Amino acid sequence: FKNTFIYTGTNVINKAIPFFLLPIMTRYLTPTDYGIVATFNVLLGVMVVCVGLSMHGAINVNFFKLNKNELKEYIGNVFSVLFSNFLLVFIIVYILKSYFSFFTKFPENWIPYIVLVALFQSIFAIALGLWRVEQKSLPYGLFQISRTILNVSLSVVFVVLLDWGWQGRILGVIATSVIFGILSIFVIYKREYIKFSFNKKYIKDALFFGIPLIPHALGGWIITGIDRIFINSMVGVAATGLYSVGYSVGMIIGLLAHSFNLAWSPFLYEKLKENNYFTKVKIVKFTYLYDVGIIVLALALSFIAPYFLKFFVSKNFYFAYKYVLWIALGYAFQGMYFMVVSYIFYIKKTYILAWVTFSSA
Repeated sequence: FKNTFIYTGTNVINKAIPFFLLPIMTRYLTPTDYGIVATFNVLLGVMVVCVGLSMHGAINVNFFKLNKNELKEYIGNVFSVLFSNFLLVFIIVYILKSYFSFFTKFPENWIPYIVLVALFQSIFAIALGLWRVEQKSLPYGLFQISRTILNVSLSVVFVVLLDWGWQGRILGVIATSVIFGILSIFVIYKREYIKFSFNKKYIKDALFFGIPLIPHALGGWIITGIDRIFINSMVGVAATGLYSVGYSVGMIIGLLAHSFNLAWSPFLYEKLKENNYFTKVKIVKFTYLYDVGIIVLALALSFIAPYFLKFFVSKNFYFAYKYVLWIALGYAFQGMYFMVVSYIFYIKKTYILAWVTFSSA
């Protein structure tokens, strides 16, 4: 619970900074601009899946199973896989960028940059993951908040001061991702968590963990991200911008669920290793209590949303409140998923998760 408090606090600050930017951005960006930015974030989600291959998850699981020297070598091999896969995905996306642009309504020339951002975000996730499994929630939070502050600062300069519109918002994301990706490599190196020595067994283990998760991760993206692609195609990019503002409010429930999970899963792995029956019973009872609590929070948020948005955003975006209930409920159920999915990760039967998520999607 101590770590949960720190994770929740830092994640609230991390998400609150861009959230409280909404009154500014909704006055300097049109709904169409917002729709383009939202589409960028959706495409980034799928590129992170394709480039990152959930490699940070493989490192987190093996942290408790390998000694320090073995772990350093393992991480070095993960980086080799990551950069090789980045080159492959970049080439494919560059060749097919016109087709991606046609189907997503996103500007063609900006699509290759999404792959670059995905690489650096995957590296950033590795650095955060190491602090998380060490249960060092403070450096984890500070590193995240620092990135968000830079992202928001650059976006304000580019959008408000330089009047670059949606391009300025996306440039802020690209610049921040590159800077903190490079910083992440430096942090991992300085903490002596990386050693480049080819090891076929470690590469195979990382791929065996990550590749079965691709359908799972793509399924997750379909569930949480493809909505904006549908709206772009069926209604228009401006409608996507309106929807995205409502989504920003509804995902507060997702923030709370994610923050709790950051502390919960390492605690759960530790308790599962003890293999104590009475501890397991307590965990199950707590899970039921959590499920009821998060549904109540989602309903409360949807009740407050119309009053909140009326004074918080530009009048062009007020009717975004209509989407809050559905997004909040969706994130509440995702919170329930977080509470049980760690069992599948722990026993490394990720292929089960792949089928469950992909069929759901």
